Amino acid sequence: MKQILLGLAIHSHQPLGNFPWVFEDAYSRAYLPMLEALERHPGIHVSLHYSGCLIDWLAQNHAEFFSLLKALLARGQVELMGGGYYEPILPAIPDADKLGQIRKMGDFIHREFGMQPSGMWLAERVWEPYLAKILAEAGVEWTLVDDTAFKMVGLGDEALSGYFLTEEQGRCIKIFPISKYLRYSIPWHSVSSVIDYLRGLASESGERIAVLGDDGEKFGIWPETYEHCWEKGWVDDFFKAVEDNADWLKTIRLGDYADRYLPAGRVYLPCASYDEMMEWSLPAGKSGQCKELKQSLEDEGRDDIVQFMHSGYWRNFLVKYPEINRLHKKMLLVHDKVYRAHAVSKGACGLDYLWRAQCNCPYWHGVFGGIYLSDIRAVTYSNLIEAENRADKVLQNSQSGFNWQEMDYDGDGRGEVIAETRNFNLYLSPAEGGTIIEWDLRKQAYNLLSSVSRKPEAYHKALTIPHPDDKSPRESEVASIHDVIRVKDRDYARFLVYDRLPRSSLIDHFFNSNAVMEQFERNEYEESGRFAGMPYEFQVETIGSKLYVKFKRLGQVCTGSNPVDLTLEKAVILSDTEEVLNINYRFTNRGNLKIDTLFGSEWNINLLGGGHNNSACYRLDGRELDDMHLDSRGVTQDTEHLYLGNKQLGIEMKLLLDRPVTVWRFPVESLSNSEGGIEKIYQCSCIVILLPLSIEPEQQVEFNYSWNLFADGFKNPSLL
Repeated sequence: MKQILLGLAIHSHQPLGNFPWVFEDAYSRAYLPMLEALERHPGIHVSLHYSGCLIDWLAQNHAEFFSLLKALLARGQVELMGGGYYEPILPAIPDADKLGQIRKMGDFIHREFGMQPSGMWLAERVWEPYLAKILAEAGVEWTLVDDTAFKMVGLGDEALSGYFLTEEQGRCIKIFPISKYLRYSIPWHSVSSVIDYLRGLASESGERIAVLGDDGEKFGIWPETYEHCWEKGWVDDFFKAVEDNADWLKTIRLGDYADRYLPAGRVYLPCASYDEMMEWSLPAGKSGQCKELKQSLEDEGRDDIVQFMHSGYWRNFLVKYPEINRLHKKMLLVHDKVYRAHAVSKGACGLDYLWRAQCNCPYWHGVFGGIYLSDIRAVTYSNLIEAENRADKVLQNSQSGFNWQEMDYDGDGRGEVIAETRNFNLYLSPAEGGTIIEWDLRKQAYNLLSSVSRKPEAYHKALTIPHPDDKSPRESEVASIHDVIRVKDRDYARFLVYDRLPRSSLIDHFFNSNAVMEQFERNEYEESGRFAGMPYEFQVETIGSKLYVKFKRLGQVCTGSNPVDLTLEKAVILSDTEEVLNINYRFTNRGNLKIDTLFGSEWNINLLGGGHNNSACYRLDGRELDDMHLDSRGVTQDTEHLYLGNKQLGIEMKLLLDRPVTVWRFPVESLSNSEGGIEKIYQCSCIVILLPLSIEPEQQVEFNYSWNLFADGFKNPSLL
């Protein structure tokens, strides 16, 4: 009788920084039901992986989950896979962190469950050839990579019947190909169709294995899957069908298969991940074209062509999203500092905070929120800043005085200025208009300027074309999130706005006197000057207890239709003793005509003010705002100050101006895709300080303002 083995590898993970109710919902609707189903079906053997982010939450909130898991382990029904503890994309982190995170996970599994994992889950299945050596050095015997990578080197479905050996510098590792068909059919297709598919793969030798490796969240968390998998019983029906066909179909733990059977061959895989990830990493237009082309060829039955189509590459996310690149390069800077401190004091150098900040979730974007999720970004930056604080304490840096350096930290070929004090870290870009791209509050371990600009995405097309029905017809009543783009509100099409510039701060704009906020918000305005996004000269000086980062640019401003030369000088002033950021401007008319213009200084501040968060508000002394939430819109005239804060973060800021001016405020919201569909996601609050300028030839005008930070608690009782 022909037989076949089935390897089921289920990976479960929640990002650091996700809301507690999301963890709880995932636990009750996916993670616990799966273990309970395995308990009901002792004939089903699986390989399970839980990320360290999830493990830590389970230990604090549902320790009983481990008891159930131990019982399944004791009867030999499941095995646990290792991995990087905080679920990092391994090629994105330094080798020392790869080894450290894998060993941390292995130590936990050995300590808690008395076993040493032989295999590991590869986060997002991102594979690069040199990983073979690193994984072997970490004691990993096997892992899983999507069958797409195997087909890219010419292997067909008929050949993908077991694991393969690969090596780097003679260090070998076993790799199982994950079946894309099973990924797309379980649990979406009918149980009978999946069983029939497996029957068609059975062989006389009985040594073939079909492997499913996928997210545990698809069994209860993804849209409509809880009802489908548990209330209607798809999972139990599938497990029972496998048990009923045990004469020819048996499940096997992947570690057992790797021990008992010889490899199917040797292979050298290219840089790859799963199909969707590689498509997402392409530029937005190309991503959509690639998906449509593949779908067209598949509909024509041209898999002979599709298998050779190489699309994107995970590292291209660092190009596609400059914010991801800067977060990643910040992580590398902190890594260097932490490991220098680690050589001095292993116990208090911030290493675990660094590893937490390597959690993969904010470093890419696809069908899940990724970089667009403000809370996830905030926690990642918080861990990086805390790691840096601890490393600096060991190294005795930034305890007094200032540190500053010019370096191309983000690898764009242009130098940035990094200024560090005991209170703040500032990252400034002379090349991008003398702007501030990161502002860390060290005591609160919080980056005030963590934001993402509004960008085109391939899935935005779904908002611009008619869609009478968001679901594609399938065998099942439930559609996979990979098969359909859900649109929560078709009115969102009017919010498709894309930014010209990065959402940095201290951006210098010049407008016509009749400029209105709505035009600026929708990117329909005209610049009257050549300053925003243009390169500035800079110098850094220390005077007493203050550090001055000075920028200067000679550009032009249009008065009517006439361009006039203008020198703009601005100084960012840091204090060694106060949590204050002072900004001084000087405008000098270098032309022969009078300048009449409207100057705007733009700030983009993220204090997690999305969703009309009642803890995140603006206020004015002695004046009422129509809407005080940080995601509100408004024009405030004749004001010399503005407060904004988030009492949950324990941060309040006061903008103090040297004269009454007009201030625009509005939320920056991206249209981002998620498993639930396309939705608006708050990125930051944009604040534009407006100053009318009237400058005669050779005259100067100065303008000063400051940001005062109350990071040890609110000075405003009304916000408590």
